[in-house]
Amino acid sequence: MKSNLFLSLVAWAVCLMTGWPAQGQEPGSNKTPAQPAGKVPDGARLLTRLVLQDQHDCTVRWLDVFSSPDGKTGFTKPTVVGRFPALDPKRQKLVQMRESGGVIVVGVRDENKGAFGSGHVVIDSGVGKSDHGDHLHWSYERAPAVIDQTVDLDQGNPAHVYRYDGKIYVANDLNNGYTRIDPSKFRSEEGRILGKDKPRFLKGGGNHITLAVHEDTVGYSAWVDGGGPNKGRVDVTPIGITDRAGPAYTFHLPHGGIHGAATCCGKVFFAPSDGICWVLADPTLARRGGQVEIGHISLGKEGDKPARTGAFATAGNHVLCTSGKGASSRLVILKAGGAKPSLEKSVDLGVARGYQAMNPEIFVSADEKPWALVFHDRSGTSSPDSQPQADQLQAIELDPDGNGAFDDARVAWRMEVGPSRVEGHFGHHSIAFDGDGKHAFVANPGDGTIQLLTLNNLRNKPSLISILPVGGCPGHLLALGGEKFEE
Repeated sequence: MKSNLFLSLVAWAVCLMTGWPAQGQEPGSNKTPAQPAGKVPDGARLLTRLVLQDQHDCTVRWLDVFSSPDGKTGFTKPTVVGRFPALDPKRQKLVQMRESGGVIVVGVRDENKGAFGSGHVVIDSGVGKSDHGDHLHWSYERAPAVIDQTVDLDQGNPAHVYRYDGKIYVANDLNNGYTRIDPSKFRSEEGRILGKDKPRFLKGGGNHITLAVHEDTVGYSAWVDGGGPNKGRVDVTPIGITDRAGPAYTFHLPHGGIHGAATCCGKVFFAPSDGICWVLADPTLARRGGQVEIGHISLGKEGDKPARTGAFATAGNHVLCTSGKGASSRLVILKAGGAKPSLEKSVDLGVARGYQAMNPEIFVSADEKPWALVFHDRSGTSSPDSQPQADQLQAIELDPDGNGAFDDARVAWRMEVGPSRVEGHFGHHSIAFDGDGKHAFVANPGDGTIQLLTLNNLRNKPSLISILPVGGCPGHLLALGGEKFEE
């Protein structure tokens, strides 16, 4: 309670000094910050449900966002997900969070190589979706609650959770493998509870696993080693095409330190210590280690070292990533189609000194135009005594002329967002979009707020509707569902 009060006072002081809108206060308003409602008021329209990780107390909380009869935006009181396990924030961390079909999987990692307790938690969001062809109907059947969990001493201390082709994968790093979870076994997309999945453990990868899965048939899991016998190693494991639960074969990239992977257009891309490597996907396991042809795309130099990236995003037949530091930071766009991927565009991001460009998030607007959104977070570890300072969100229009090529990608705008609270790999911003594509939500770990933005016309800077005070340290954020269908 004292820590939350302290954060609120600090955030309020920053508002007074910088002109930043106070928690829950409409921009340009002098009104008292809005208080969350206990439930959605009668006559209000439910817009979406937010689920967020809080690293402050190692919980997952949820709240509903609504539009009141007078047109004002409100939200319900943030509440811990039902039956969420009691974790120790001094010893454990929540790592990433993926959703598929209304089911959410959260990773749990500890500070003692899995010896205190690690694994994953499966949550039913309570949100249902019915596809009516040209539109969707959203329903909110029940409050979110845990429907399965595996947190013990045998889970290999996962650091990543992935989603591919509707399935969710938890990388069990110290077990040299990953767990495949099928959300459709737990419930239907409409929200009907079905039962439980029997997660399958698959061998492949090691130490700090990076994973890419091609069409739910074959997994490419990498080793992070920068030297030794596992330098540049990638294990190729069948998924669903045989009963085999281990690698069919292994190959080695020319560079180690692999920190990212993705699939696109029948190819698999990797982010080693030098540029980008790629191979053709092998869904029938027709190749063997010595028969794998490895392509390489240079990203130039960063000082006296090869430039690299750490993670990918995909948009249609393109693969995107950020590379470089400070003034040299750029958005790299690869054209993945055709026989050989190529660098199509490099967009300078104009990152100020003391900030770093984070991995791009992809959003497709109502007019079906793709956008890349990049946070500029303060680099380095924040001091507990330092006052929170605003970061930035930058929007890149990927296809201005609508011809399917991204060679004309351009920076459209940038705007201030609340502060991050970077501590190692944690404390960065997160962004989520409602199911109707009308609103974006930005989690600000540094001041315990969530910003609500309207997305009516992304070519113009979005309007800031309100700032929701949720307290703690909001990290990974999901928005589930759109405007509730009223029968």
